[in-house]
Amino acid sequence: MSRSLLHSLTLLSLACHTASAALNLRLISFNIRYATTSLFDNERPWQERAPLVINQLQHEVWPVASSVTDNSTSTSTTTTKSYTSAFICLQEVLHAQLIDILAGLNNVPSNTSNVPTSGPKWAHIGVGRDDGKTKGEYSPIIYPIGNFDLLHAETVWLSPTPDKPSKGWDAGSIRILTIGVFRHKATQQTIIATNTHLDNAGTKSRLESVGIILDRLQRAQKQWSTGNGTSSVPMFLTGDFNSLTTQEAYQAMVASGYMRDLRDQVDAKSWYGNVNTFTGFVNAKEDQKRIDYIWLGPKEEKRWTVAGYAVLPNVFDGGVYLSDHRAVVGDVVLS
Repeated sequence: MSRSLLHSLTLLSLACHTASAALNLRLISFNIRYATTSLFDNERPWQERAPLVINQLQHEVWPVASSVTDNSTSTSTTTTKSYTSAFICLQEVLHAQLIDILAGLNNVPSNTSNVPTSGPKWAHIGVGRDDGKTKGEYSPIIYPIGNFDLLHAETVWLSPTPDKPSKGWDAGSIRILTIGVFRHKATQQTIIATNTHLDNAGTKSRLESVGIILDRLQRAQKQWSTGNGTSSVPMFLTGDFNSLTTQEAYQAMVASGYMRDLRDQVDAKSWYGNVNTFTGFVNAKEDQKRIDYIWLGPKEEKRWTVAGYAVLPNVFDGGVYLSDHRAVVGDVVLS
């Protein structure tokens, strides 16, 4: 069967599906801080931080059972054969760190040079940004394979040459966008998941990168939407934008009108945890800022309902910082 025919049949099956079931979904964005021997004051090595990061991720995805609500009968079905319907989207992940995290989530030993991509519970998409394979930082999307089928995955470089490893404009580092298209097995709903990490040094790079991201989101939407584009596919974008809400990258996202900041869809009285997502390792108040976001789209998509928003702690009584960032969590219902 040709790839074009297979793609057409996939879209046809999606068009024929009547979405009567609501999908509860947890979205997590977390810059875990790359493993380095050049430590900041109060920063601990990855070997000490890793168990804490893994424990927090497990805590955030384990307690919430994977549930599907049938709107036609108002009945709820819960399955325990896999973890919750969640996407764990990380930034600054080196290859060895990805092995550790996937091994921890899958409860298998972290003693191999090969990333356990096939589970048994969690798998990932994404590549190292330096060579498109394993070198450099990943911006991976980790998903529960018991709940989702992977339909498509790609990596886009945020540069004038987006289809090959490259650094753009005034960026200090190579930057990427990870794109995945997933189908939920129980509801047959399709989701476009994307994850990025914008440059910390280059203002022009951040602004130009947003343009590339929006273009690629719209391309994915055109490719995977049904009914000749009349039925949009829900999508989300997570990432460390290195941009305050008053700065260029965030403002460009808002001005585009294509995606919505998930936090803005929740009454502020319902927010859990902290406001700022970056703390550094000494928790100086003047250094804290909100630069990590979850976006929902397309903006006109009415199937997203935001049920909760949280910014989690990154240090506890032991005094070891999980990262210089805090994890951002959004709970949504997709109908």
